[in-house]
Formats: sequence, C-alpha cells, structure tokens
Amino acid sequence: MLVTGLVVSRGDDLVADLAGGALYAALVHLAVLLVAPRTRPTTAAGTALGVCVVVELAQLTDVPAAVATAWPPAAYVLGTTFVATDLAAYAAGVGVVTVVDVLAVDVLARRRTGRSATVRAEPPRGPRT
Repeated sequence: MLVTGLVVSRGDDLVADLAGGALYAALVHLAVLLVAPRTRPTTAAGTALGVCVVVELAQLTDVPAAVATAWPPAAYVLGTTFVATDLAAYAAGVGVVTVVDVLAVDVLARRRTGRSATVRAEPPRGPRT
C-alpha cells in the first residue's frame, strides 16, 4: 500500500488526488487497528475518519504548511492545502478497509468455531415433547 501511495502521489490529476486520499485514509485506519487490534470495525472506522477529517481541516490554517516547511516529510502526513474532495476520498478509503475488516473478522470467527462459510449451523433444539 505504501508503494502504491508513493506512485499515486506523483500524479497531478483528480484521480491521483482521490486515490491518494483513499490510500491515506486506509493507512490511518490500519494504524488504528495496529495500535488497538481488538477495536470494533465501526469504532476503528470512526476514529480513522475523524483523524483524517481533523488533519484535512487543519489545512485551513497555516500550521501544516509551516510544519512541512520545517520538515518536508511531514507534508505526506499533514498535507498542506485543503481540498474538499479529499473528505470523500477518506470516506471511501475507510469504507473499503472497514468492509475487509468485517469480512476478515467473520472468516476468523467461522474458523475458530469450525463452521463452514457456506453452511449455517443448526439452531439448538430443545427437548422434544
């Protein structure tokens, strides 16, 4: 994902900008899961999206640009210019990771209980009368 993000960051069109935003948000989401692996998918998604939105809104101030001037690699994390379409890209990136996370949790739960992904377990039956 990191290599893809660096390749996309070399583009200068809207597609590259949106793809970069989605990848950035996916990376933030994965970082949340790395820091707190037992976090529920929706909580991790909300946290990641919140971080992305705060970083994007911070770009309405001069702080991220000043930090990036002092230490250029910070521009990859903080950005420098507010772009409203990035907010949609962040939602898309977080959404994709959330879907994958939910599916992975489901697959792992099925493996743990020994159930097949295609066969549903029978509900428990009570005593026959």
